[in-house]
Amino acid sequence: MAEHIEQNGRRPANDGPKAAARNRAALVAAAREVFAEHGLEAPLSAIARRAGVGQGVLYRHFPDRSTAVAAVLEENVRQIEQAAEDQGATFDAVLGVLTWHLAESAAFIGLLHADRAGARPGIRAHALALSERVERALRTRLPHGHRLSAEDNLALSVAMVSAAVTGPTREEREHRALAAWGLLGVEVGPVRAFGARAAGP
Repeated sequence: MAEHIEQNGRRPANDGPKAAARNRAALVAAAREVFAEHGLEAPLSAIARRAGVGQGVLYRHFPDRSTAVAAVLEENVRQIEQAAEDQGATFDAVLGVLTWHLAESAAFIGLLHADRAGARPGIRAHALALSERVERALRTRLPHGHRLSAEDNLALSVAMVSAAVTGPTREEREHRALAAWGLLGVEVGPVRAFGARAAGP
């Protein structure tokens, strides 16, 4: 019934800015999941299906693949910035948020390797700017004298860890990320999205 009403141009009562914001949030979450499962070339129709919206809604928010990828990357980076800005934040806690995104999002790993040949030009330029924001956020919490505080050590370490994040499941990707940080001698806080509570007591 609701679908019939929409097809005739009469939107249901929940249409409007709030519905648009909900749809966009659902699309970004769906895009993160679909890209993580199937890579950046996954069909956009899969994102619409995962979000539970029609193709028209998808294209109103994301007219092409680049804008969908950029939205996922922007949200990932903003969470890391928020983690770094949080009162009392520590470097290892911010690394935990970064590591969560590495394990969760194939698109985010692509951001950290955006200089590779074959990256879409539009995505590449945006991704490089976002990658610099990640490094700046991490540096705001990097203790003086930390093993990663030398000029290029931080960026190189993040790139090395992200390159190690492979595997068919989120758990395996997280395990590999933590193992890579361990090999670098770097402690990482709880691996979770910014704002999420730690599991267990």
